[in-house]
Amino acid sequence: MFKKNDSFFDQVQKNTKVRPDELLKLANSVSQSNLKDEATLRDLISRVAAMANKPVSKEKEDQIVAAILNNNMPSDLSSLTKMFNNKN
Repeated sequence: MFKKNDSFFDQVQKNTKVRPDELLKLANSVSQSNLKDEATLRDLISRVAAMANKPVSKEKEDQIVAAILNNNMPSDLSSLTKMFNNKN
């Protein structure tokens, strides 16, 4: 199912213990979300943290939200994917 990106998904699962199908389900739900809405962002951060079993402090959550709302990082999944792919 993940032919082209198997190694990417394998690395994500190895590093986060998040299964590829869970990641894709999250990505599909986010693709239709308004990432300029603070409540939506906070919900997304909470879901990702729970999925990865990693706590996110209120301070870190505030920093992430501010970065996205102030256009200091990509605000949609496609741009985020491009950003991560360019770092390889």
